[in-house]
Amino acid sequence: MSAHSADSWPAPLAERMRPSSLAEILGQDHLLAPDKPLARALASGRCYSMLLWGPPGSGKTTLARVIAHCVSAPFVALSAVLSGVAEIRHAVADARAVHAAGRRTILFVDEIHRFNKAQQDALLPHVEDGTLTLIGATTENPSFSVNSALLSRVRVHVLQPLGLSTLSELLRTACTAQKGLALARIPFEPMQLQALANASDGDTRRALTLLELAFELLDRDGKLPESAMADLLRDGYRRFDREGDLHYDQISALHKCIRNSHPDAALYWLCRMLDGGVDPNFLARRLVRAASEDIGNADPRALAIALDAWQAFERLGAPEGELALAQATLYLACAAKSNASYTALKAAQKLVAESSTSPVPIPLRNAPTSLLRSLGHGAAYVYDHDLPEGIAFAQQGFPPELEGSEFYHPVARGLETQIAEKLRWIRERRALTRSSPD
Repeated sequence: MSAHSADSWPAPLAERMRPSSLAEILGQDHLLAPDKPLARALASGRCYSMLLWGPPGSGKTTLARVIAHCVSAPFVALSAVLSGVAEIRHAVADARAVHAAGRRTILFVDEIHRFNKAQQDALLPHVEDGTLTLIGATTENPSFSVNSALLSRVRVHVLQPLGLSTLSELLRTACTAQKGLALARIPFEPMQLQALANASDGDTRRALTLLELAFELLDRDGKLPESAMADLLRDGYRRFDREGDLHYDQISALHKCIRNSHPDAALYWLCRMLDGGVDPNFLARRLVRAASEDIGNADPRALAIALDAWQAFERLGAPEGELALAQATLYLACAAKSNASYTALKAAQKLVAESSTSPVPIPLRNAPTSLLRSLGHGAAYVYDHDLPEGIAFAQQGFPPELEGSEFYHPVARGLETQIAEKLRWIRERRALTRSSPD
């Protein structure tokens, strides 16, 4: 039974609790503490163009509105999803009239990363000449989603998701504030508020929405039944963007934890991405890459295990196939590590890029026809298996000007310990043979 009538509170709780001053904004002290540049600028009545970059519910729109209030500037809001160049021109025309009177309009563009290049370019001259002050909000990395020309004319401020303790504090305040739930005198337990805060995953708006839903589920005695709380928390909410920065941050974390030989953390990030709905084939590809880049010949089985896990997932699908990805992740994290193959490839690619197109040495050339044999192709080639040690140490492998180049340097871990010893012997014998007189 609802504890209030349908028309008691016309605005949602999240809107009623929206901060109206810098002091009310929580969790952004790295920007708004009195000694920070943004806070000092606002305290002196100044404002500059900026991009507010942060996850949903971190307070970007709220901060933009508070900034406009702090400097007593007209505030015009556009949504990049719904607006185009025509709306920008209309906003600029209004801003010019205000600017003629000695004031500067703040133009707030929500989800500015949704503007295409032409729309972003339309803002440039008006930001430059001071007609308006631009505040853009984005959940995407501005380095990739905002034109460099526009990016060079603004400052980027990063907003952080609210921590669990800060969200819990916000919910307690909402329960006691006059504009919140104070009139209802709701006796939410601290653990209930903490559970709601935890379920919101740093999103202020979601936290307050969950609190309002909890209020709607109170029984006749004004209590929140355990079953109702379980219903609220059943569908966990964790931030994940399949195409955005969080996607790439998490796959980076998975790869780096494998490299760091930290199986527990690697498995955690694997599960985070699976939970967020990432394509498991994307994860499988990264496991195969890590097997070559960070393990290589220190444990050649790692590459086969990663490929087998990928194939197992393709055959089993989810959720059964996820176990194979987990098994491969744990193996890769625990395996001996070597980036010798990776660094060897990079070194060889660099030499190829910087060298001329040298001809293949005559002994190494293919000679499938009599014409090519008559031209000397393959002449003086020594078949390694005909020699007692199975290696023709005197045989030339590189073009003459590159002879002696070395790319592969095995590490003293795993199987590469043995490979390093054998390669050292081969290289020494090769050098000795070539330095000896015929």
